[in-house]
Amino acid sequence: MSQDVRAQFKSWLESGEARLQPLTLPQRELWENSPVAVADPGNHICGILEIKGPLTHEQCLTALQGVVARHEALRITFLPGKDRPLQMIRATGTAALGFHELAAGEDLEELIQETYRQPLDLLQGPLHRVRLIRRGVNNHVLAFCFHHAIADGWSLGVFTQDLCTAYVMGLSGLKKAVAVGVMGLKNSLPPVVQTYTEWAAAERALWNPTLLAERAEFWRSHLAGSSRIWNDVPEPAPLERWVTGIPPDLIAGIRGLAKDHSTTLFSTLLAAFQITLSKWTGKDDILVGTPVANRNKEAARDTMGYYAGVVPLRGKVDPTLSFSDHLRQVAESTLDSFANAMPYAELAAAVAETCGAGVHSIFDVRFALQNHPVPDVSMPSISTKVRMRSTGTARFDLACELTEIGNELEVVWLYKPFRFTAETIGGLNDLFLAVLRSACKNPAGRAEALIV
Repeated sequence: MSQDVRAQFKSWLESGEARLQPLTLPQRELWENSPVAVADPGNHICGILEIKGPLTHEQCLTALQGVVARHEALRITFLPGKDRPLQMIRATGTAALGFHELAAGEDLEELIQETYRQPLDLLQGPLHRVRLIRRGVNNHVLAFCFHHAIADGWSLGVFTQDLCTAYVMGLSGLKKAVAVGVMGLKNSLPPVVQTYTEWAAAERALWNPTLLAERAEFWRSHLAGSSRIWNDVPEPAPLERWVTGIPPDLIAGIRGLAKDHSTTLFSTLLAAFQITLSKWTGKDDILVGTPVANRNKEAARDTMGYYAGVVPLRGKVDPTLSFSDHLRQVAESTLDSFANAMPYAELAAAVAETCGAGVHSIFDVRFALQNHPVPDVSMPSISTKVRMRSTGTARFDLACELTEIGNELEVVWLYKPFRFTAETIGGLNDLFLAVLRSACKNPAGRAEALIV
């Protein structure tokens, strides 16, 4: 840190323009349990907003500035600390918005990826980047990314809603917005009910030593003898992305299967994924990590920040069991794991797991069903469509992320290119779909018959 920057930060702290706070419990996972540097662009949470209708750079900038003013997470940077980094939260912040006019022959996707790939400055910030790309008259794409330390998947919906609200307020004023009855929007950008800092303080108070010790005992027992899928050290590389979807008829079958077994869509998909991964790797003890929103209270649902937790899910695949019996075991084990969820950094410390060079602690495969609210907002003369870009992080070798989009299920496979090829992942996806189809057709059939 240069002397000029140090002097600037000291001035802000003395004047009250900035204040220091400890890392939140979710943030600690990035610093303490990730095999890659926190500043790695793989730690960016990304999305795009397709906008049809009249829009100017100035209008978008004004709206974005309103969102920055509302959410302190967008005004956070990180200072080195004695034991671990500290959050520095500014009282004011600057919206980071770029503008680009798409020229003939330019690749839109490349411009979007360029927005995502550029590192964010953890020390000086801002830890968000937004780029408005004009691809035609009344036709824009807004590409945005946030560092994972200040945002999670849920935050994308909050950001979209607030940005559209701020746009309407800036364009028409509060009275007109109320008069036209903007669908899906609040009528203003009031202060959040609970700030990210207030939530973090409540979480630290909740996780007292007694509660942490109780949960730690569960995880020491539950994870005893477990291992990662791969034992070698992966090469550092960004994740590749392979996108497909589950056919509508199969989605209906999967939902029916879950209903018939009185369980959730998540448990049903996880049970099939465990069997798939067992066949694919030859291992019968499958351990994956899954994200949880960690926004159980209403006050936390309209605030941007990194709230999400990570829960390890372990399943042993017995090929002689029927899919129905395996699903029942998965549902019970998953329920127990979620009921005993605890801050991941504390969990890893409890089971004495640390990450070595290039290796994540505890597990190396991520499985997720993303169903957090991501609104498509209707406004006068403007239509929008938001899509989360599953970029994953460089912390895992393989990830399967399913996203509910209306009645559809998008499947995104994220993988390390040194370990897998696109063709290999395509084969894995085919195997996953085959297991799902077999399970829907004959849930009483043995697991080994599902994966012939």
